Amino acid sequence: MAETVNAGDSEKITRDYLDSLLVEMRHIDSVEPSTELELYGEKFATPVMLAALSHLNKTRPDGMVEAAKGMLAAGGVMWCGMGEDAELEAITSTGARTIKIIKPHADNKEIFRKIEHAQKCGCLALGMDIDHAFGGKNSWFDVLGSPMLPKTLDEIKSFVKASSLPFIIKGVLSTQDARKCIDAGVKGIVVSHHHGMVDYALPPLQILPDIVKVINKQIPVFVDCGINRGMDAFKAIALGATAVSVGRGIMEDLKAEGAGGVQKKILKMTDELKWAMAVTCSKDINHIDPAVIWKK
Repeated sequence: MAETVNAGDSEKITRDYLDSLLVEMRHIDSVEPSTELELYGEKFATPVMLAALSHLNKTRPDGMVEAAKGMLAAGGVMWCGMGEDAELEAITSTGARTIKIIKPHADNKEIFRKIEHAQKCGCLALGMDIDHAFGGKNSWFDVLGSPMLPKTLDEIKSFVKASSLPFIIKGVLSTQDARKCIDAGVKGIVVSHHHGMVDYALPPLQILPDIVKVINKQIPVFVDCGINRGMDAFKAIALGATAVSVGRGIMEDLKAEGAGGVQKKILKMTDELKWAMAVTCSKDINHIDPAVIWKK
């Protein structure tokens, strides 16, 4: 019997949309481009970051720390999701500049505690994964045994106020939430559907241009979901993203070679991005003309 295909598979829909975007070549007056990213007052070699992953010990012993070492070697930004305090301390002790993403715990005291801990660890920034408030399709207000609840705009404002670091909201997939994030005073958003948190989710790059218009360069706009190649990164940045994150696309490299595998993957994607920039007359990541992107 043929395998049943889920027509609402958000990851497939996202991949198909990414592949439907075509690139116009431009060569005259092109120069060797720079992939340097300036973020929150610091400079990085690449806008290709590691997504806010968790529980990588199942992939590689000390997987999160190995990933951080790889990102440091590649000159990129490390993100991390759920994990014990000791793990975040180990990640930041590698020297990797790290963004900590906190779940929307039902108990706000736990959120404030994690904000304070991330600050003590010297994180580059921190934020909240708002699209995990309902856990998953079958778990509702629970993520791996931890109670979760959706957060109001006022609650998010209180988290922003409590943080001395830039506060980022992850899981924005509408202009409505983008406007609320600006109202809350956040310092960055991640356009994402959390790898198919809901069936038939809108591909991040499809709504990205509309969200970018709402944000109007006031804060960084990051993108994840399905970013596996340098050309994916190029398309996202051309459409207005500040930087992108790769998640599941790095797992095999981490499993096989640890920190070295992560470094190689990020450097490969950065080289692919640089090539795409070179053949479109894009001198740096802040000067990629969105008009080079065409819809199939």
